[in-house]
This record gives sequence, structure tokens and C-alpha cells, in this order.
Amino acid sequence: MTDPCDLSAVEARRLIGQKRLSPTELLESCLARIAAVNPAVNAMVAMDEEAARATAKQVESALARGESLGPLAGLPLGIKDLEETKGLRTTWGSPIFRDHVPVRDEAMVANLRRAGGVVLGKTNVPEFGLGANSRNAVYGATGNAFDPTRNAAGSSGGSAVALATGMVPLASGSDTGGSLRNPAAHNGIVGYRPSPGLVPAERRGHGWSPLPVLGPMARNVPDLCLMLSAMADDDAQDPLAYTLHARPVRGEPALFHPPRRIDLSTVRVGFTEDFGQALVEQSVRRQFRVAVEAIARHVRAAVPATPDVSGGDEAFEVLRSVMVIAAHGQKVRERPDDCGPNLHANVEEAMRYSAADVARASTAQTRIYRDFQRFFAEHDVLVTPAITCSPRPWRELYPAEIDGQPVRSYFHWLALAYYVTLTGHPAISLPVGLDEHGMPFGLQIVGPRGGDAFLLGVAAAVEEALADDARTARPVPDVAALAKAPPIAGMEGFLGFG
Repeated sequence: MTDPCDLSAVEARRLIGQKRLSPTELLESCLARIAAVNPAVNAMVAMDEEAARATAKQVESALARGESLGPLAGLPLGIKDLEETKGLRTTWGSPIFRDHVPVRDEAMVANLRRAGGVVLGKTNVPEFGLGANSRNAVYGATGNAFDPTRNAAGSSGGSAVALATGMVPLASGSDTGGSLRNPAAHNGIVGYRPSPGLVPAERRGHGWSPLPVLGPMARNVPDLCLMLSAMADDDAQDPLAYTLHARPVRGEPALFHPPRRIDLSTVRVGFTEDFGQALVEQSVRRQFRVAVEAIARHVRAAVPATPDVSGGDEAFEVLRSVMVIAAHGQKVRERPDDCGPNLHANVEEAMRYSAADVARASTAQTRIYRDFQRFFAEHDVLVTPAITCSPRPWRELYPAEIDGQPVRSYFHWLALAYYVTLTGHPAISLPVGLDEHGMPFGLQIVGPRGGDAFLLGVAAAVEEALADDARTARPVPDVAALAKAPPIAGMEGFLGFG
């Protein structure tokens, strides 16, 4: 018998609406899974059990009175520890904010609560979300759902592991250089980077920058679409916010949930292993070819093709560092001992750049964006690996080399994701079986400009088409083994960056 915590979000919500599953029963199942598994992986950090139980009971009472319920009614949520939650500790993974308890929810969290979501706790992150290894000096390291000694990636690593292991049915994330997509790929779940502004972010310091976005994470595409339907909004505090694609059209339901039905036989796929320049592990390339072969049987056309992303590494390095120094430069100057190595490295790098460097980076970004438009005039979606290498031990702060070739920086191994970030195009990381090391493999599918609803429909169709083949179906971690595993807190180097 399936534990309630292992139900899909869509199924759990349906059963709640039919009064066949109580929100309290679902919540207690999630809490039991957290108690059993979290010591092995450290995905959930600050918890809000008392408030979560109160919210679940409120949903039950509303249901008993016959009131209309929101789309997420009774569903427990994990909220990434970069997003403020009223009355629940929010640290950004930094000792500077170790005891910070916000007095209000940020807008995205408030929207999830209004939709009936039950905020259960916070999920672990790297310090200020910098880097793709969810380790910090406040809560320690998060282990991969399939092997707790390996990297869960980041910065939404805690959310990805919590989802993969059944601690919550839905979780929030955010993405600049792949922080939704990379941990999804590493842990066998789905992460979605929406078009900038679709999910408003009123705390984004550089309001007109398309690089950082908020987005949903789930175990499958329909669940993810359900969560996105509650996150998409219009908020004047975010200059990029828009709701065009979130509104009902001619009386039809909102376009995100349920996902559109897309006939894959009409879809033209362009695929690339490396955009012609990224460092990508040979084992990843081999697994990618298996996935492309499987997809090619269902689509109109699948041909090797890539946009021109030359100069993308330099452009992302500069534009990212400008945001980091604006947000964190003062912290490094005034409290250097409370700042980790990634934060120091990026601020020091940013200090070396000039206005001319920023101008060149912005020009390169625009050129890359325009070549993406050329690409999408000929293809409907772009397919790449979601990550450049199989998960490595989390003691390794970042991969210093890939197949013997040194990386440019601590985030260069995220190149497949950040080339897409530069353009503002929507992208999804879809779990597609296990690699030859027995770890999850993720596929990145990129959609046309503003094509969120279309891309999600394609992803749902691909997910359904590949689900019957063990080589390409979503992998599931061994929860029973994790429950018996030793606590990750006892591993050397768990807390901090040593």
C-alpha cells in the first residue's frame, strides 16, 4: 500500500477534495518520512510542525463546511531557505542570519499559502544560494537522495532531496545558473526554470535582470504544473512580472494546470551534448544518447543542432558577479569570517571587472539571445543534458575538472544550464533513468521565448512516452535503505566548508 507521502500532488489533492484523504493524515505521513529519512540526507532544516498541523486542520474544517478549496489545499510544502517565511527561521545558509525569523512571507510564499498549501519547513541551500553544492555553516551538508555521500547539487538541493524521498509532495526553488535544474537532475525529480517574471520575485536586487528566477519543483510534470499555477502572478514590485500566460483563455482553464496535451509527432527537436563548447563527462554523453534515441521515436524530427553560445562563459561570469557584489559585497568587507569561500571568490572576482567588461558581457548576452531566436525559428525545443557530470562526493566543494580538463571557476561545471539562463528562455530538467554509475540522469528541455505552457506540455508528453522503459523512467531512491543509513551529520566535513 502506498504511503500518503508517496502520492503525487495531483492525486493527493484529488483525494483530499473527495474526502478520501485528510490533510492531517497526509501531513503526519510526511512528518513520519522526515523523521525516518532526513537524518541520512539533511534536506529539511527549520521545521514548522505546530503551524503546519494547525493549517491542515483549517483545511479539514473548510472541507467539512463545503467551502471552495484552493489548488494546493492540504498539500505540505518545502520552502527553500532563500525565501522568507513568516515566523519560520530563514537563514540563507549564512551564519549572519542564523537566528533570523521574518515577520512576513515574501509574495511567492504568501501565494502558496493562499492556494491552501501547508508550509511544513525549510529546505537546505548553499550559502546565499551560491554554487551547486548544498552545504553551509548553519545546517551542514545535504546528501544525494540516491547516495548521501554524494552531492545533491544546488542551490535547491534540499528541495530536490525532500521531494525524491517523499518528505513533501511539492517544494519551491530558484535558479540563476541552474539551481532548479541541477539538483532536479542529480536527484531524479523535475525542476522548472520559468520565463523571468512569470513567478514574481519582489526581493530581486537587480529587478530588470532576467538571470535569477523563482520556480516550482515536483516529482512529475503534472504536479509541477499544479504548483506553478499557484505561483504565477502579477506583482508590481517585480518589473518583469506578467500574467499573460497564466490567465484563462476564452473560458478555458489556466494554461499551466493541467498541462497542455501536445502531440509529440508534431514536435521538432534540436539536440546538443555540449552547445559545441561545454565540458561534459563522457558518461553523461553516453546516457544522453540513450535518451535522445528514445525521444526520437516519438517526435517529428530530432536532429543535432545548437545555438551559438560563444562568449557565454565570460558573459555569465561577469553578469553574475555584478549581482553578487551588489547583494553581498558589504558582507564580505564587514564580516569576512562569516562568509564562505564561494562568496569570497565571487566578490573578489567582481572587483576585477570594469564597466567595459560589463558592456562586453551584455553585448554577448544579447547576441546569444538573438541566435536562440534563429534556432527556435527552425526547431520547437532544444534538448541537452541537464548537468555536465554525474554526482560526485559532497566533500568536493565543486568539480575542479571534468574528464581531466580543468574548469574555469567553481560554477563553470553548470555551463549547460547557464547558457540558457542568459537568454531568458524557459527550461525544465526531466529525470530520465540512471547513468552508468547508478545515479539519476536529467534531461534539459528548453522552450521558445515565452513558451512556458508549450514547453510544459512537451515535457509532460515526453515524460509519459518514456515512463514505460526502465532505462528512461523516473528513478526512485531506496527510502528503506536511507532510513537505516547512518546520520550524515556524523560524516567528516559535514558542517562548514572544510
